[in-house]
Amino acid sequence: MVRLACADRPDVLCLQEVPVWALGRLEAWSGATAVGAVAARPMIGPLPIPAELGRRLTELDNGLLRSAFTGQANAILLAPGLRVLARHVLVLNDRAFRRAQARALRLDPVIRLAWAKERRVCVAVRVGLADATTAVVTNLHASKSADERLPDAELLRAAVFADALARPDELVVLAGDFNVRRERSRSLAELTGPDWGFSEAGAGIDHVLVRGAGSAPADVWPEERRRFGGRLLSDHAPVEVAVG
Repeated sequence: MVRLACADRPDVLCLQEVPVWALGRLEAWSGATAVGAVAARPMIGPLPIPAELGRRLTELDNGLLRSAFTGQANAILLAPGLRVLARHVLVLNDRAFRRAQARALRLDPVIRLAWAKERRVCVAVRVGLADATTAVVTNLHASKSADERLPDAELLRAAVFADALARPDELVVLAGDFNVRRERSRSLAELTGPDWGFSEAGAGIDHVLVRGAGSAPADVWPEERRRFGGRLLSDHAPVEVAVG
């Protein structure tokens, strides 16, 4: 899947739900520089396990077990010639944030417990570009919840995080699995409005928002482009955006 996504040599590729065991292999698969952050560690029940053991257990039935034992990570892949100048990680649903949002949103106790079950992160890198300018690229995977206000709150938190890192007039890319749709998201409406100034969101829950440069509309891969050997390689279609 990584080799296919990198076949046309994108400058930046943002990945979510990467098995933890795969983090160390991304550079060999892609030919790019990989910057990762673990969201959920490999576990059996409450017990942490080595990443390789998680991989071997999951191989018994990848479709059924998915990330049950492998854990999950986010990663940003950067093409040769782009330099990593700094790396930052934010836990999107840490205890303090959940507690504050639970009060503000008057969350049901069941929703609160479910929100705490799976750690979600946002990883950001400052990138040195070929023209000697810099950019902040942010990759997040927001929580999936029956209450859509929770991923919406995490999205806005990630945007504040990226905005705080960015210098005035610096290119900012906010990308990932937001788990919200533009038709129902207050945060997306704010971020793509005049105050925040990000580009328009596309359809679906996977987005690439750009500020500080022109960008083309999102191009979502058709199903046939992400098939290999007769198999559909992901349940999420890659989303491409040309910047500049």
